[in-house]
Amino acid sequence: MSAGKGKFITFEGIDGAGKSTHIATVVDLLRARGLDVVATREPGGTLLGEKLRELLLHEAMHLETEALLMFAARREHLGQVIEPALACGVWVVCDRFSDATYAYQGGGRGLDKAKFASLEQWVHGHLQPDLTFLFDLSPDVACERIARQGRELDKFEQERADFHWRVRQAYLERAASAPRRICVVNAGLSLDKIKKIVEETVITRCL
Repeated sequence: MSAGKGKFITFEGIDGAGKSTHIATVVDLLRARGLDVVATREPGGTLLGEKLRELLLHEAMHLETEALLMFAARREHLGQVIEPALACGVWVVCDRFSDATYAYQGGGRGLDKAKFASLEQWVHGHLQPDLTFLFDLSPDVACERIARQGRELDKFEQERADFHWRVRQAYLERAASAPRRICVVNAGLSLDKIKKIVEETVITRCL
C-alpha cells in the first residue's frame, strides 16, 4: 500500500554500535502496517554505488577524493533509488546517509565544514531524512564488539581509537544541530529496550 509521498528514515552510528540489527525492526514494523518499503545502504544502493563502496572502504585516497566519491555515490543513489521511491509513496530505510559523511570525513578525517555543507547543499539540499536514528556508543565498547565478530575490517574500522572518538563527537554535534530529526539512542542498552525505543519513535514521529 502506498498513499502519498513516502518517508525517509536513516540509521547512523560508529562502526560496532549495532544499528544494522534494528534496521530490520523498522522495515518489519512498516510492512506490518501495509506500507511499501525499500531497505538500502550507503555507500552503495546502486550498481555504481556498490562499486564505489568497494573503493571507499578498501582503497587509500586523499580526504577530499573520499568525500567527493561519497557524494557521487549518494547522488546516484538519490537519483536511482531514494527519490523515485519516495515520489511513489514508498518508504525508504537507509543504513547511513550524509550524517555519516559529516562524522567520518568531517569529524574523523578533518574535512572542512564549509566544503561538506557545499556538497550537501549541491547533492541534496532539497531533501533530508524525515527521521534519523543515531546509535551512540563508546568507541572502546564498539571496538570490542567488532573484535568478537572475527571478520576482516575495512579501512575505517582499522583506524586508531582517536579517529573513532572524533567520529562519535561529530555525530553528537550533528544531532545537537538537528534535534527534531535525529533521535539519539543509547546503543549500550539491551536489544529489547532499543527495539522498543525505535518502534515507539517511528510510530510517534512518522505514522
